[in-house]
Amino acid sequence: MDTNSLSKTLAAALNEQMTIEAHASQIYLSYAAWLSDNGYDGIANFLFRHAQEERNHMMKILEYILERGAKVVVSAIPAPGDDPVNVKDCFEKVFKQEVANTTAIYKIVRMCYDEQDWATLNFMQWFVKEQVEEETLALNLLDKIRIAGGEKAPAEALYSLDRDLATTPDDARPAESVTAENP
Repeated sequence: MDTNSLSKTLAAALNEQMTIEAHASQIYLSYAAWLSDNGYDGIANFLFRHAQEERNHMMKILEYILERGAKVVVSAIPAPGDDPVNVKDCFEKVFKQEVANTTAIYKIVRMCYDEQDWATLNFMQWFVKEQVEEETLALNLLDKIRIAGGEKAPAEALYSLDRDLATTPDDARPAESVTAENP
């Protein structure tokens, strides 16, 4: 008896997204290691935590594929790419990676609509919301480095940024939680 509730195209897309999430985790690990090697242990810690979060995203998708009765395909993870050349470049690469991830998730959401797979659409809504948060965090990192001086940020500003990011929460505050009393 066939218990698969996913179309072949959606199963393939979800398996691909699982690999994208694993790749994102590797990228964060790579950048965190580079940051740590360069003395930015606070920023590195922030990215190490995000590497684990991306791995958790991968596991959510893996479990969903299994729950829907489809086959999980574990693929090779591409190499993370070149190390950043400076902290600003690191934050820019983080943002680009998150935008690419969002684009891939939106592709799956579109497939869900086209195939009228409402269960998978419902599952993917968590990822849509998560990507808003991830892009907000990446934009906040870019804002912080811009304020610190960008590529020419002085050592004191980078030291302060490093210290701040060591304790920065992993979650961005969602826009829907904002009120006139609590902007």
